[in-house]
Amino acid sequence: MTTRVLYVGGLGRSGTTLIERVLGELPGICALGEVVHLWQRDIRDNERCGCGAGFSDCEFWHAVGAKAFGGWHRVDVHRILALQELVERTRHIPVLATARRRDFSALVVEYAEYYAKVYEAAASVAGANVVIDSSKHSALAHCLRHCAEIDLRVLHVVRDPRGVAYSWTKKVSRPETDGREEMTRYTPARSAVLWNAHNAAFGLLRQRGVAVRRVRYEDFLADPRGVVNKVAAFVGMDTSTQSLEFLGTGSVHLGQSHSAAGNPMRFRTGQVELRPDEAWRKALPPRQRALVGAVCAPLLRSYGYQIGAGR
Repeated sequence: MTTRVLYVGGLGRSGTTLIERVLGELPGICALGEVVHLWQRDIRDNERCGCGAGFSDCEFWHAVGAKAFGGWHRVDVHRILALQELVERTRHIPVLATARRRDFSALVVEYAEYYAKVYEAAASVAGANVVIDSSKHSALAHCLRHCAEIDLRVLHVVRDPRGVAYSWTKKVSRPETDGREEMTRYTPARSAVLWNAHNAAFGLLRQRGVAVRRVRYEDFLADPRGVVNKVAAFVGMDTSTQSLEFLGTGSVHLGQSHSAAGNPMRFRTGQVELRPDEAWRKALPPRQRALVGAVCAPLLRSYGYQIGAGR
């Protein structure tokens, strides 16, 4: 049995969490957050689910673990994290894309099958036709394509790299740690290099026959309903008979989520404004804007962004 999975990918701070949350409001779709962090942050460290409960106290995830593995206590977290370190690395993407090494491929399949079990169980518990994993990592997407139990569709989310670069410079607390930890920060130069690497890797995934649809975050904010309808069609969901009343032109009403991990906005509920974050145009120093624009120039043009003006 295969599970249809919409994998939301792209470099962090590109709007992936918000897009996942909005798509997760559609009937028949179950949004799981960043499953890549499930093993360490949730099973091992018992951080908070998007619903606010500790992972071990969340009824949804308890049911998923029971169905997938007979309980989370039966999961060999050390083995999964070891596999993650071995195969799910950006530097391994050339090998993952070709699958020429049989010994390596066996490890990749073993690693991906853990995800397949979680996806299948989550779909069953939620009564969903599609599950969303917003792990973002390009290397994980390349791993998942090797698993026969996963019907993989990839939503490649891009955002102007200058906006991404500015976002990575900001201090953001991780609510699931009660403010004890902050999210990772990058310099603009570092985020520009990562933006290139991750986005190019998703282009390579398309060349390997995986169904990939690219969405610009700015286009989503300009026409959220239009983008949601197109993405729903991409995963085989018909929105013509469904109500999109939760989604307005400039705002969305979000219900409770069971996001395993991700951006702090996974905890947001109620009315959320949908508006472009253009603060980078003034807050990111001109020299840094120019540096990011120069480093990312080829893909900037390819994705329809203007090198000088930003969009």
